[in-house]
Amino acid sequence: MSTPVVDPEQRPAPQLPPATPPLVPQLKSPGLAFFLSFLFPGIGQVYNGQPAKALVFFAGFVAAFYTMFHFGPIPWVFFLPFVILYNLVDAWRTAALINARGTTAAADLESPVESPAWGVGLICLGTLFLLNNLGWLDLARVARYWPVLLIAAGAAVLYRSFQKKETGSDAAL
Repeated sequence: MSTPVVDPEQRPAPQLPPATPPLVPQLKSPGLAFFLSFLFPGIGQVYNGQPAKALVFFAGFVAAFYTMFHFGPIPWVFFLPFVILYNLVDAWRTAALINARGTTAAADLESPVESPAWGVGLICLGTLFLLNNLGWLDLARVARYWPVLLIAAGAAVLYRSFQKKETGSDAAL
């Protein structure tokens, strides 16, 4: 028995899978993200696809008002503009980072993916408010120690400054 010889021109063409359209990146408008965050803190982050970050900004906004009305305006009145401005800048910058994905400039930028620190922040805020609601923590008593936050922030800045000098990476200054 011999195998039949098939003419190459008579062979059926191989079946290729249907062509799939290329994935188009989801572009975000930095202006729209900024405007939405201007309307209400956190909405621009929801638009950018970062709901945990949006909740932290919303909680910070609500906490600023809560503390201003229940514990007195100083120093909490300074916290409110910080939350609002940081919210606006973050919404704009994250939308720009999302749009820069896949370009050569994107290698120099940070990732627009949410950091686990935002989740940790939500857990800490929730725990703090739960302890206050259960009566195990009195935020009114703790409020008088707010300058400790400034001291800790100053110490962190000094520590990072000394670390940069030791490694010689002070070119950004």
